[in-house]
Amino acid sequence: MGQPEQRAEGAGPFTTRVTWRLPGGDTAVWESRTARRRGVLAVRPRGAAAVRHTRADPAAIARLSRLNTLAGIAFTLGGALFAAGAAVAEFGSGDATVCASIYFAGGLFFNTGGYVSLLQVINAPRHVAGGEGRLITRRWRWWSYEPMRVDWLSTFVLFLGTLVFAVNLLDSFLKGLSVQQVNRLIWVPDVIGCALFLASGHLAFVEICHGGLCVRRRSLGWWVVAVNQLGSVLFMVSALAAFTRPATGLLVNTDIANWGTLTGALCFSLGGLLQLFEHP
Repeated sequence: MGQPEQRAEGAGPFTTRVTWRLPGGDTAVWESRTARRRGVLAVRPRGAAAVRHTRADPAAIARLSRLNTLAGIAFTLGGALFAAGAAVAEFGSGDATVCASIYFAGGLFFNTGGYVSLLQVINAPRHVAGGEGRLITRRWRWWSYEPMRVDWLSTFVLFLGTLVFAVNLLDSFLKGLSVQQVNRLIWVPDVIGCALFLASGHLAFVEICHGGLCVRRRSLGWWVVAVNQLGSVLFMVSALAAFTRPATGLLVNTDIANWGTLTGALCFSLGGLLQLFEHP
């Protein structure tokens, strides 16, 4: 019979790190992001200073690697296309249909990256608190409902944000809209999507910091979260500047809207590139 968990850490109802004593006296440490991205669990032998890592089975490692690669590539391409759309709006012809088409293509990659990130959480190896100090792999699933897991909630909110952005991007193809319709059909979904991205980033910080905010300059996972959250902030700045004034029919600030989208998209593209290295 396995020993009970010694210590659980996290924030609120969320557990992001668990430490427990194995029967032989070794100490096992499970961390949410490390397990689902790297497929490893840390074990410190009794009386030793060094830590060894117990890996999930080869099939689970291959699964995690494929999903991580797909998500990283999707966010890299999605961010690059969003940046290209913003560049065309700022420096190019400024044709609304051309910009909307580029943004829409980028949005499809964001949708893909969001869902694949959720799949990675759903199908990540789970820890066994007790007996053997190992990770187990469950059967493949396309969906789950686990709102008490911070990693699931973070990636679900992210995916939901990409879907809301899709509404915004589709509505941007509509012609002949009044100022009120533009703000209601295009601007409001944009702001909601940005808010969901910010909420997802905050939950990702909760997961990797085991509670409040932290700075971990040597952690690649922390840099992925930080760069993506900076992108979310810039997207929100862009969205607020893109509000159409009813009195004039003009945006609050076109330059800020375009530059916010461009720089924020580049952050997501960089985050996707960094994610490619955060693999098992």
